[in-house]
Amino acid sequence: MNSRFTIGRALVIGVAWAAILFLLLPLLVSVPVSLTPNDYLSMPGGAMSTRHYAVLFEDDGWLASFLQSGVIALASAAISVTLGTLCAIGLWKIASPRGEAVRLVILFPLIVPPIVSALAFYRLWADWRLLDSYTGTILAHVVLTVPYVVVSVSTSLATLGLKVEQASRNLGANLYQTLRHVILPLIRPGVLSATIFAFILSWDELVVTLFISSRHIYTLPRRMWDGMRENVDPAIAAVSTLMLVATCAAIALSLARRRTAGEL
Repeated sequence: MNSRFTIGRALVIGVAWAAILFLLLPLLVSVPVSLTPNDYLSMPGGAMSTRHYAVLFEDDGWLASFLQSGVIALASAAISVTLGTLCAIGLWKIASPRGEAVRLVILFPLIVPPIVSALAFYRLWADWRLLDSYTGTILAHVVLTVPYVVVSVSTSLATLGLKVEQASRNLGANLYQTLRHVILPLIRPGVLSATIFAFILSWDELVVTLFISSRHIYTLPRRMWDGMRENVDPAIAAVSTLMLVATCAAIALSLARRRTAGEL
């Protein structure tokens, strides 16, 4: 019996690692391709070159896209973390069927296919004259990232009891003082994780941005998409590699903070 259990467990672990490696393989291909000395996407033969990385910092178009993506991601992450954290705390305090209905509405963007969300944003933003604007793009990204913030912060709040807030109020603290000095410090790891994920999601968002932007808003994912359609440039592989490294570093930082805080 034990031998069968050991074999089955080893088989499951082997299949899981095979699936992970299969999913990571396309990402790992971009690293050597970004080092090709050729002007087209190809694996480097013998020689390797970093000139495609240099292009990213010399071309004004790439730099502008980096800057736009950074500004939009920072702004949308700040807004979504603020709104999502307050919403998660409110739902934590209510804990009623009505609160669960509100949570379902907030998490609805996670269920809707991106193309449907993009069409809805395009129709609504056209009426509000928010197409191809920083305001419209940031608001769209906020709507898409708030559900992830609510989920992350709610996970941290699940480890707290309402008695913590009640004790603070009984000791004379008002609602603002309780929120700032008691609740937020206790759920700080969840808030930091939500901030990182909100930034990454906004930085990588493409489908909705394609629908609601044209000339003025030209984010990095959109430039990469247009580059793949019009001119297959190895600089795209260099950007992908940099984004992969940055994403892995952000996730590792988030996991390290949560492990330090004892959430993992």
